[in-house]
Amino acid sequence: MGAITDVGGIRVGHHHRIDPDAELGSGWAAGTTVVLTPPGTTGGVDCRGGAPGTRETDLLDPINSVRHVDAVVLSGGSAFGLAAAHGVMEWLEEQGRGVALDDGIQKGVVPIVPSAVIFDLPVGGWQCRPDATFGRAAAESAGTDVAIGTVGAGVGARVGVLKGGVGTASVTLPSGVTVGALVVVNAAGDAVDPATGLPWLADQIEEFGLVPPPADQIAAYADRHTELSPLNTTIAVVATDAVLSKAACRRMAVAAQDGLARTIRPCHTPLDGDTVFALATGAVEVPPDPTTPASMSPEVPLITALGAAAADCLARAVLVGVLAAEPVAGIPTYRGMLPGAFE
Repeated sequence: MGAITDVGGIRVGHHHRIDPDAELGSGWAAGTTVVLTPPGTTGGVDCRGGAPGTRETDLLDPINSVRHVDAVVLSGGSAFGLAAAHGVMEWLEEQGRGVALDDGIQKGVVPIVPSAVIFDLPVGGWQCRPDATFGRAAAESAGTDVAIGTVGAGVGARVGVLKGGVGTASVTLPSGVTVGALVVVNAAGDAVDPATGLPWLADQIEEFGLVPPPADQIAAYADRHTELSPLNTTIAVVATDAVLSKAACRRMAVAAQDGLARTIRPCHTPLDGDTVFALATGAVEVPPDPTTPASMSPEVPLITALGAAAADCLARAVLVGVLAAEPVAGIPTYRGMLPGAFE
């Protein structure tokens, strides 16, 4: 299945705090996940949910001046959790990463750290939310091995009535370009069909090896559905090593949102703030397709292929995050409620 760090230069770090004995609404159950980029990485973003919590996303608009991204922060804690980005900025500044500025008197850098948060405050204590120390710790721990499930920003995540979490996946295209995805699954909708007890894409992604669970397990799962979860917003990062403009990154983020729509139903609701960031490290330059009409941008065929791959990766990453989740604060997991799917 791979990981987003299969895109060369991308690193991921988590930091979280969990009170193992805490019940729903009490104690710590929150965290932060950081995606660090190599220098010169271009970024874009697409937001489809009706209740986003974001920072620095306007900078990624293709009409605006800043081109490169130093890191992306995904965090729990709702809007309070955006504070985690400050810790990442301070850490990056110490590394000399950011937009170099010189006013003639002082020189310095301003790191570019777009961020998004999930609403998970009712899982832990309302005052127990990530701050700048979480962001710094996540950045300091970043590496190529990506932990999944109930880690980082996925600690307080929930998807429908089940525990959500962090998932990742990657694919290498025939062109040699690699595409990867990282997601924090925390949706108002379901990732699992109440009628079958299987994830929506289980029949299309055979690598998970799931089978229909027993009828009593399906019934128990379906009985828990009374209303949409108030805990919402799925946030993600897709990355590639291809050379892309800011506009092309935006288009890849737009296409990647389809991966969420395939695996979460309903998706992009007024209760969600679904946001997908796209990163392009620029390490691999793909020659233009000579058959591209002169009236089109030469990026069109590449963007089409990357968008499709990003959607596929993001869909797989959602399933990885849900299947790997471990219980927190009494929220049941897929493995706990529907163990028959793994027999």
